[in-house]
Amino acid sequence: METAPSRSNPWLVLGILLTIYIFNFADRYLLTGLVGPIKAEFGVGDNLMGLLMGPAFVVFYVLLGVPFARLADRSSRVRIIAAGCVMWSLATAATGLATGPVTLALARLAVGVGEAAFVAPAYSLLSDYFKPERRGLAFAILGLATYIGQIAGQAGGPAIAAATDWRTAFFAIGIPGIALGLIALVLVREPPREGQTAGEAQVVIPLGVLVNRLVRTPSFVLMAIGFGLGVMSGISFGYWGPELFARSYAIDEVAAKTAFALNFGLSGLIGMLGFGALADRLSKRSRAWPALLSAMALGAATVLVVMTVWAPTFAMAKWLAIPCGLLGGGWSVGLFAALQYMLPSAYRASATALFVAVTTLLGYFIGPWLTGALSESMGDNAASLQLALTIIVPVGVVASALAFLAASRLERDRIALAEAG
Repeated sequence: METAPSRSNPWLVLGILLTIYIFNFADRYLLTGLVGPIKAEFGVGDNLMGLLMGPAFVVFYVLLGVPFARLADRSSRVRIIAAGCVMWSLATAATGLATGPVTLALARLAVGVGEAAFVAPAYSLLSDYFKPERRGLAFAILGLATYIGQIAGQAGGPAIAAATDWRTAFFAIGIPGIALGLIALVLVREPPREGQTAGEAQVVIPLGVLVNRLVRTPSFVLMAIGFGLGVMSGISFGYWGPELFARSYAIDEVAAKTAFALNFGLSGLIGMLGFGALADRLSKRSRAWPALLSAMALGAATVLVVMTVWAPTFAMAKWLAIPCGLLGGGWSVGLFAALQYMLPSAYRASATALFVAVTTLLGYFIGPWLTGALSESMGDNAASLQLALTIIVPVGVVASALAFLAASRLERDRIALAEAG
């Protein structure tokens, strides 16, 4: 009789994945914190910087996310995560060697290749280490990477650049990630998948069948579009907000971006943990509650972000950052928890990758680039950036409504997917 493979301590696994994810997000936010010096050196405008923040990163992130996830559904998720971490870290360090806009864009493309190997395998892995009633907190802790990475990238990056140059900041974020990938490979064991016995082969359904099944699942479609629009709203402000602070309030660029990262990041950390704990508690009553909480938090946070964009003083903007972070900090956790609950383990990573592909195209591809393009078309200054964000951010209200609708269908769609096999 074949014995089940040994498992790592779940909290050790979560800690390692969190650390890797912090460097993942620090790299994404690092570019946003260094808009000024990069524009100055290469002589480019907001439109190109928006392209580098969004499309240049997203292209391979989306194209390769599904193949990596398909591989993760039938082989070692740990090895895929470790290899991706090493690759994106090398690409981050290579960003510091860029000689112009073209080589900078190529480095960002390479970052997208590596980072495509993380999200779907990581959430699938954690779903096999934590029971459904504990996943909200586990996903919330993993989600802390968003805000810790934001602080590291938007506050740490400009500080390093001020002391040395912007290139050194990319080296500082990229090089440690190589070691992290190797640590994950050594310390994290691949667990048996939920509902699978030791030695049982993992059956992977054809991609076309999976896509057809998911597009006929209303809650999946609603959550995917809603999540994407929510990310578009939040990431557009998260990426361009530091630059808006620096332009609008005529203060030192490092001080403005550090204040943005700390005020939004720290409150977001608290909101993320609080959301995860509350989602776990309420999910005992109904598995739809995490999605409902996401809908409520996202709608309220969107309104507050628009108010922050138009805050007349730096002090008011910093005060508004607190409720923005508390409400906006954890909404993604609820939808991810609902998604993982709904999906069968046989194709959880693949379906998550398809979900991430949709949300990434809407949120990371369109949001940052369109904000930059609108800003440049209207003047490439503080007022134009303010107007651009006012156009983009309110899509979060639509996202909130879609999350409400998804929650109402969650349980029946979970049953339908389970019966379909």
